[in-house]
Amino acid sequence: MGTFIDKTFSIVANILLGIIPTTSGEKKAFTYYRDATRPEKDPYDRSFILYNIGLIHTSNGEHTKALEYYFRALERNPFLPQAFNNMAVICHYAILEGDSEIAEAWFNQAAEYWKQAIALTPDNYIEARNWLKITKRFELE
Repeated sequence: MGTFIDKTFSIVANILLGIIPTTSGEKKAFTYYRDATRPEKDPYDRSFILYNIGLIHTSNGEHTKALEYYFRALERNPFLPQAFNNMAVICHYAILEGDSEIAEAWFNQAAEYWKQAIALTPDNYIEARNWLKITKRFELE
């Protein structure tokens, strides 16, 4: 299981990243978290560290880096619905910002990530569930 410190950091990081504007100094401080954390050998604990780093990159608008860390977290712990959700949100954001010709591929990728998040935690991600219903990408009970 994740250590108390890692779980606490996850909770605090989620709260802080949601309410505090991210300045370049804060971005730098969060990147030091990665360097300051001792190498964690337990894959489960390591997955939360990698997920937290992904959160930081997401907050900083560094979506490619964020996806990399979410993938790395899921390699170690495939039961992180929040990582799948965040990856889907990044894909959905890319649709809004990107080329309409590749939008369908991004929609399909977002749908796949949300399906995985919902499969792991069926009572969560109501907005994603509704989006999947509306776009007819997922038949839900």
